Amino acid sequence: MEQAPEPHAGWTFLTNHSRVLAAIAEDRTTRVRDIAARCRLTERAVQKIIADLEESGYLTHVREGRSNVYRIAPGTILRHPADAPATVGELLAILAHHESTRPSPAPGDHDGS
Repeated sequence: MEQAPEPHAGWTFLTNHSRVLAAIAEDRTTRVRDIAARCRLTERAVQKIIADLEESGYLTHVREGRSNVYRIAPGTILRHPADAPATVGELLAILAHHESTRPSPAPGDHDGS
């Protein structure tokens, strides 16, 4: 049975789509289960987001054995007209920089906050 994510009320700066894409960018062989845990989403929500990203040309995958290997199209323009001409690669570079400067969690701190 799928574990429910922690409830969240209100809006956020990053979308779930960008969080999933960033998780995949960090590990192209990551599992849906691991993406869900990292992004605090259900596995079903992650599967839907991956399908959205693939349908829109931002992401593809190939099956290697029992695993998926994802490929991101970094030159793809972000969807919202106000974000043009920014690309997925530029967004991921910003998110990767954020992750690299984030402090490590304290021992026993499982949620990173």
